[in-house]
This record gives sequence, C-alpha cells and structure tokens, in this order.
Amino acid sequence: MVTDDLRAEVPEVRRLSDFSNVTNLGERSRFLSFIDIMLLQFSFHAYTSKKFWGTYEALVLALASASLVMGAWDYGINELSSGGDWSRGGILGEESGFLYLKEWSLMLSLLTIMAWISAMVLMWIRYPIMRENLVFLAVASFSVQLGHIYSHSGSPDFPFGSGISDFGGVAMGNLIMIFLAVFVVHRAVIETRDIHVEEKHAHPDPRLVEKAWKDHRLEAWSASLAIWALMVNVMSWSGAHAISQRPPFEGGIFGISVIYVASGIVSFFLLMHIVWYPHFMLGGGDHTIQSSRAREVAGVSTVSREETLQGLCPVCGAETPVIKRPGGRIEVHCSDSECSGWGIPGEPCSSCTRILPLRINCEKCGSSSSATSHFVKTDAW
Repeated sequence: MVTDDLRAEVPEVRRLSDFSNVTNLGERSRFLSFIDIMLLQFSFHAYTSKKFWGTYEALVLALASASLVMGAWDYGINELSSGGDWSRGGILGEESGFLYLKEWSLMLSLLTIMAWISAMVLMWIRYPIMRENLVFLAVASFSVQLGHIYSHSGSPDFPFGSGISDFGGVAMGNLIMIFLAVFVVHRAVIETRDIHVEEKHAHPDPRLVEKAWKDHRLEAWSASLAIWALMVNVMSWSGAHAISQRPPFEGGIFGISVIYVASGIVSFFLLMHIVWYPHFMLGGGDHTIQSSRAREVAGVSTVSREETLQGLCPVCGAETPVIKRPGGRIEVHCSDSECSGWGIPGEPCSSCTRILPLRINCEKCGSSSSATSHFVKTDAW
C-alpha cells in the first residue's frame, strides 16, 4: 500500500486495518454501520495526509486559493459590482470585452489564470499515475461551470424564476461530470485497486488477503468524489450568479463572492485528496490507473485473481505455501513461522533475510519436493 520510499520517509505509517472504529453505531443498527465505516476511513485519511502532506501540497492549495480570491476581487475596482461594459463580450479579437477591462481587473484576471495553471501543473508533477484522471476531473469541472454560465445567461436569477429550458446548461454540464467522474475516474481507480490487491497481495493465507482488501477500501475516497462534485456545483452557481445581474443592481455581490471563494477552496482541497489518495494507496509505482475496458483497448493485459496460481502438493494435492505470479515467477513463503515474508526460492526472504527453501515440505502428507513441481498437474491420491 505504501512504496519503500514512502516507508523510508515515514517508517511508523499505520495501515487502515490497524485503526479501530471511531463509533460503534453498527451494534445498534446494521443500517448505521456505514457511518462507522466512513468515520473510520476518514480518520485514517486524516492521519495519513498529516504524515505525507507538507510544503508542496500547501503551495498547491495556496495557489488555487489565490486564483479564486484574485478572480473574485472587486474591492477598489468596482468592475464586477458595476457590471462593467455589458455591451461588449468575448476574449479574442480587438473588440473583445476582455481587452476593455479596467487595468486592475485585467491584471488580476491574468494572475488568476497563471496561479490556477501553476496549481494544476504542480499536481500533474506530484501524482504521475493520476495525470489522465486529473485531466478528466478538470474537464468535468469546466463543463459544470460552463453549464451554470449558460443557464444564468438566459435567467440571471437562476434557478429562481427559471423555466425548464434554463436548466439545460446545468443538466448537460452535470451529465458530463457524472460520466467523467463516475464512469471514467471512479471506475478506473476501483478496478486498478482490484488488480493491485489481486496481484501484489496474493497469499495462501486468506486472512492476509482479507486484511489487504480492508487496507484498500475506498468508501471514504468515493464520498470525497461525490462531495467534490457537489461543491463544484456550488462554486459554479455562486460564481455565475455574482456576475449575472443586469444593471442597475439592487444589492452588492460581496456575500455571493464569499460563497464562491469558500466553495472553490473546498472543492480544490477535495480534488487534491481525490488525486492524492489513489497515488498513495497504490504506492505511486508502475501502475496505470485505467478501467479494465480501457486496458483492453490500449492493449494492456490485466491481471485477475485466477492468474496467480496456488501451489499444490504433487503427491496429495494439498495447498502449499508456494505461488506462481502472472509473469511465471515462483515465490515461496518463508520457512520461519513467525515471518510473513515471501521471495524466490534460494534467495533471501524479503522480511527477515533468511534464505528461502528450494524444496517444500507438505504439511498434510509430509512429502518433500521442489517448488517448481508444485505446479505440475498430477493425479492426486
């Protein structure tokens, strides 16, 4: 679940299975057990983020927050509160409305763009295995923002006093977000998690396999994804609502701007968590976070639980502490009963450095045979 590099930085890292329930509501009603699960996982996420988040993540969040503040700043400028020159519009061209902004507004707009791009680039560099999904989430966020802008263009007080047709922009933006966030990103992370556990945590002892599945549960991460989608809608609505009014204005936009900035900061914080946690959980190694279908289209083979073969005694057919990885590599369990290490026969154990046995003794029939012979099909007695 954590790479060797991360272990070296924080040697006392605890796993999810090492945490105890924060609450025991499931004992009162099984319908409340999901609260126990969510609180347990969120406490684990809070613990691990404190361990691994530092100056880099603070810089990313600070840049994103600055971009939101500068984008909404109007004190002493009155560009937004006055409505600007509402007869002009557009970004490109000599007559574009963007070029006719007041100098301070234009400068803050450019700084906003630079800060936001810098924050996204830093996340792109920090979490390489989530780059593709980061792009999908950014596109999903933009689609919702454009949807709210479109809906507000026809109904400045949206959703108050709006017709059914005015909801078209928001509906389309959220449909795009649901598709990208749920059917692309969420599915890719879940299926990559499954492959990771099945490949990296295969073990003859089902208790250890079950513990590995518990360590890689994603209910809290899924909840963060859902809350992020909600906060993006709040941010998009408040941002569009603040600038959609037509002159003359009956009230200021300070209150709605505060909602925009606050919801924007929360949504970006959640985005960081959504991108960071799969990277942390999978160790940031040689994984490619894709759905099974995407792997098939890309020609990348997937590893299923059946592809990791369990060794069987060639004499009696009983299961033995030998496995064959999907690539054909044979690994044996350490002969020390108190050690949980694995490795290639004849080489040092990954945990205690004891030399791993070349021959395996069957606990059922007592026969001794080479590790490779435990994958030869024979007729059991």
